[in-house]
This record gives sequence, structure tokens and C-alpha cells, in this order.
Amino acid sequence: MTDDASQERSRPDPRSDSFVERTVVDLKLATQAEVNACQAKQKKLRAAGKSARLSDILVKNGFVTASQLDRLMNPSEDSGTRTLQQIPGFQIMQKIGAGAMATVYKAKQLSLDRIVAIKVLPKRLSENPEFVERFYREGRAAAKLNHNNIVQAIDVGENGGYHYFVMEFVDGSTVYDEFIKNRSFDEARALDIIRQVGLALEHAHARGFIHRDVKPKNIIITKDGTAKLADMGLARAAGDEAAAAAEAGRAYGTPYYISPEQVRGQVNVDFRTDVYSLGATLYHMVTGKVPFDGPTPAAVMHKHLKEPLIPPDHVNAKLSTGLAEIIERMMAKDRDKRYAATTDVLIDLEKLQRGEAPLQARSGYADSLLENLADGREEEGEWQPRHSSIAQESSASHWPIVVIALSAVIVVLLIVIGMLALR
Repeated sequence: MTDDASQERSRPDPRSDSFVERTVVDLKLATQAEVNACQAKQKKLRAAGKSARLSDILVKNGFVTASQLDRLMNPSEDSGTRTLQQIPGFQIMQKIGAGAMATVYKAKQLSLDRIVAIKVLPKRLSENPEFVERFYREGRAAAKLNHNNIVQAIDVGENGGYHYFVMEFVDGSTVYDEFIKNRSFDEARALDIIRQVGLALEHAHARGFIHRDVKPKNIIITKDGTAKLADMGLARAAGDEAAAAAEAGRAYGTPYYISPEQVRGQVNVDFRTDVYSLGATLYHMVTGKVPFDGPTPAAVMHKHLKEPLIPPDHVNAKLSTGLAEIIERMMAKDRDKRYAATTDVLIDLEKLQRGEAPLQARSGYADSLLENLADGREEEGEWQPRHSSIAQESSASHWPIVVIALSAVIVVLLIVIGMLALR
């Protein structure tokens, strides 16, 4: 979109329910669970023929104050915009996104006459060396990746005390945006999007980078259906032992999609953490629910560690068994029971798209079953062969035959014993 009218349509409406939801959660004014509760009340009011804004319900229930919402809905002109206008070689056009960690502007790169996006670190965070280093690390990581399914890095720099990151402008919406609009993902579309993100991760992993924050907000879908993985803010080189040691014991990631090893703050996090988060994202896309929910981020993360996953096809009965098997293997709590590499995930996803069985997922079930039989037990909370209940039912269905056979054998033995006694 290049004309002024189109630009105005793409500008976020600070009074819209979707903007209010994203912003109050991003700024931690309310939890996602609190917002969900208010949305449920909003639906009941609408069903009764009453109109109600999400913002009004949030205030009425005491989750945010009226003054907080007033500041969100009537933002003052960003004091840094005039400074940003002086970034050499770029012309700022409009603000297109804002969160607690950064503001994103649409701009024109004058030398190449192309539209770009400029992500700017807030002034308050620019004074924190840790956030500044993370910001530049994002730029450096993205610059080493060149793939159609990854948002391309262009430049990083500082101007007037503001640190900025110039990147490819993607005209589209995130997977999270589609959730807000109550749009569901059918299995075929979800598979296509996740396969593309898998290709992006395969590229990043081959170059030694772990993303560590795969989630719906970081997947942008263009108007032609191309999926692009964004935000390398938590990306880390797999071999960066110094960075790993510095982060030991701290949980980096987004609670709804974080892997168990990230929750524990393990030093040796590897590519399989992205496999888990991608699986959690796919679970959300095809069921409409996050894998684990709770009243606080800590409660959600605890469930990633301890609570068994409800199979996705138990939440959405329309899902194929193959897709459920893939998700469950991707989300195994024990990373040794997940796919060993993103390439293996892609093989099964592509098989499923062709209507074939996901053989790697099923071979994993067999391996897990053999291990459990050898141990004589089942590990609580670990990934298990799915549909084990079906196997149990199948075994149970054979009991009548076994009983009849044993009864027949006993009768024959009694007859033989009787004949011997008569002799």
C-alpha cells in the first residue's frame, strides 16, 4: 500500500479492541487470562444485544484504570519522531506498531527508493546496556541470515540517543493478529505456514543460531501467503558459551510457547527448543487454545515442566491423527524424545501435506514404547506413544477370546484326567 488512504487504513486504531488487548498485555497492565475473562463477558453482553468495548469491561473489573486507558488511546506525539527524521538516508512515514520493548515505524530508504521498517528502542531502555546489547545482537543475528521466510536485516545504528534497527517492511498481519480477529486456521493452512517457518528455522539452525522466541506474534503472513519469521531479539549463537553462562538460571522466552529447558534456565539449550516452541505455536493455531494456560506466567511455565499435554485432536476432533502425532513429538518435555533436528520436522510435515503418514513421528512412538516396556513403567509428563488407550482397548477386546480358549483347554484337561482315572 502506497497511497495515503491505504496508509491510514493500516494505522492501528488505539480505540479498537485488538489494540487494547495487545497493548495492555504487552505493557503488563493486565494478564492474558484477565483479558480473556473480559472478552468472555463482552461476548455475553453482545449476545444479549448490548454493546460493550473491551476497554470499558477492563476498567469495570478493575484490571486497568481509566487514566491508564486514556493514555493508551490518546498517545502524545512521540518525542523522538523529530530526531528519527534526521536518520541519514531514511524518511519516517508513520508509526505502525508499538510495544513495551520497541516502536516500529514505516519509512522510505531514499537511496534505493524502497519502503522499510525501522524498529526503535525506547529512550528509557537505551540507557540500559543489557537492552542495548540485546538490540544490536538482534541486528547482527538477522544480518547473517538470508532467507525468504525470515525478515531481512538492513542496518543498525544510533541517532540522537535513539538506537534503531532497519529491516525489510512486510505488508501483512501476524498469526496473533488473526487470533484477535477470531480467525481459525484449518489444518492445511496451518501446515503450510508452519512448514515455511520450519524452513526459516532450518536456515537459522544451519548457521548456528537458535531463535528462542518462536510464537504467533513473531510470524508475519504476507498478502500472498508467505510466512516470515521475525524478531531475532532472543536469538543466540549455539556455540556462544559466554552468553549461555551469563543467562544461566534465567527463563528467556514467552510463557505460552517456552520450552521446558528454557523455563529451567539451562545453559545447554539447543535447536530443539525452537522445535518445541514451533510445536506449541502449531498447537495454538489448530486448536484455538494455548497448550498450557494459567493465572500467571509462572503457573503457565510450571505446566510446561510438569503437566501432560492434552492431545490436540482431543481439543479439535477434526484434526488428523498424523498432525496430532507430529505436534506431540515436537512438544515432548524430554528434548531427547523430540525431533532431533528441524529438517526431520519438515520431512514429516511435507509427508502429511502429501497425504502420507508422518513416519518419523510414529517411529518415535515405537522407540518410546520399547523404552517404557524395558523400564517397566511410564514416565509421568513425558511424551508417550499417542493413542496408547487405543492399544489398551485393542488388548482388552482380545480378553473374551483368551478366556474362551483357556476354558476350552481346561475342559479338555478335565476330560483327559477323567479318562485316566477310569483306567
